[in-house]
Amino acid sequence: LPTVALRCPSHPVAHALIEASGTAIAAPSANLSGSPSPTCARYVIDDLSGRVDMILDGGSSRIGLESTIVKILSDEEAVLLRPGGITPEALRTVIPEMRIAEAVTGELRPGQVAESPGMKYKHYAPQTQMILLKGDDISRQKYILAQKSHCSVLCYHEELPVYEAGIPRDRIFDLGLADDPSMHCHRLFTLLREADHAGGDVIYAPLPEMQGLGLALYNRMIRAAAHQIVEL
Repeated sequence: LPTVALRCPSHPVAHALIEASGTAIAAPSANLSGSPSPTCARYVIDDLSGRVDMILDGGSSRIGLESTIVKILSDEEAVLLRPGGITPEALRTVIPEMRIAEAVTGELRPGQVAESPGMKYKHYAPQTQMILLKGDDISRQKYILAQKSHCSVLCYHEELPVYEAGIPRDRIFDLGLADDPSMHCHRLFTLLREADHAGGDVIYAPLPEMQGLGLALYNRMIRAAAHQIVEL
């Protein structure tokens, strides 16, 4: 593409690395292409051990999702290409005319070139098939429990007792309280990697709402699931 993205990290270790380098740094993601993003050095080692000369451990990711990407068209116009920890609502306090690219919540049109990382049909994906469930809590719980012990599930903290009645505990993964999307963001990629090793045939997860931080979650989860959504 005839564009360049400038990353503005907030982590002090990143700042120290930039200052010490004394040069521009080209920084791709620290994981194998398409796999869940790493949220700590252990997952970078899993993906890249033997492929890179050094891994600099700055601790666990604070937000848990990749950076927000905005395409600047003019002083007053912009397009959100990848939602992240900075919500659309916050961005519009600075750029009121910012719109959201169609590919954030949908699929690229045939022949359309991805303008940003993470716009592919399938991305951030575990090896195990993932399916998102759209519906109320009761319907989702009944559907998952009907699958018996053959699945893994990402669920809200309040739902743990419900699923423990029919699914092995080591295949149940706690996203956090239902009303805490920042925790869902923080835990998502870690739980996808853990669920991948749990041995289930499929991973089920609730489809998030598309407001605030929920938009970033929705964006990551529909691609991790290759847009497989069951409406209940």
